[in-house]
Amino acid sequence: MAPRTRNTLATTRRARLTPGRRRHSRHLQEKQIVNVRPPSPHPSGAVPPNIPRDLIPRHVAIVMDGNGRWAKARGLPRTEGHRAGEASLFDVIEGAIELGIPNLSAYAFSTENWRRSPDEVRFLMGFNREVIRRRRDELNAMGVRVRWAGRPGRLWKSVIGELQEAERMTRGNSTLTLQFCVNYGGRAEIVDAAVRLAEDIAAGRVKASKVTERTFARYLDEPEIPDVDLFVRSSGEQRTSNFLLWQSAYAEMVFLNQLWPDFDRRDLWQACEIYAKRDRRYGGAVPNPV
Repeated sequence: MAPRTRNTLATTRRARLTPGRRRHSRHLQEKQIVNVRPPSPHPSGAVPPNIPRDLIPRHVAIVMDGNGRWAKARGLPRTEGHRAGEASLFDVIEGAIELGIPNLSAYAFSTENWRRSPDEVRFLMGFNREVIRRRRDELNAMGVRVRWAGRPGRLWKSVIGELQEAERMTRGNSTLTLQFCVNYGGRAEIVDAAVRLAEDIAAGRVKASKVTERTFARYLDEPEIPDVDLFVRSSGEQRTSNFLLWQSAYAEMVFLNQLWPDFDRRDLWQACEIYAKRDRRYGGAVPNPV
């Protein structure tokens, strides 16, 4: 496990669950919610579908795929596809707020993305840093609470600094929790959680015989964010790509053909309408009539 602040962050997250911290969090929310700016309307005039409140997913995870193919089709470098994808993400954020989705996770940079060319990796590091820096005031104004999931390890210190500043600035917000997954991998998260749990067992803080799925989940990067209800991937590819593996155990999968730079809130709403029609059984079943 990378030597840095992930253990510190995990400790901070556990501390955040104490009653005193919860009261402090509510106080911050009450201070900030007065000035929350509503999302900008979509240029087309599109409005959210009328989905019953109990059928709106509590947590949507999005794999933002297709930037490179979008750029290639236009004779542009891959980096231009990533630039174009920024607008799609922020339109989707506004659409999530409009529909009333409380949690949204965006796969910004995976642990496998280090295998890309050095030039593209350098671009993505700098681009993630600049997007967070440029957009955090806008997110804060809309009442978005930013969280970061991922390994610090190889990340640029400047990227970590911007992520932590965005977390600090928005920690009292409650309109939408936006989880940026940067240098994130589902398997890596599970391994890191297992290491932290093993350390607590070895130190006598946890009894191995008492470990349950709920116990283990508390050691994940963001234990306060609920499991994924709806898993969306753009570009037509149909795979999870190591994203939120533990949290997506019972997620409904929706794969849409739009390349990410062409994706907007209307596609998110379409995915939510598909989700609302699904019969979620969580492994159970109703007996067939005889």
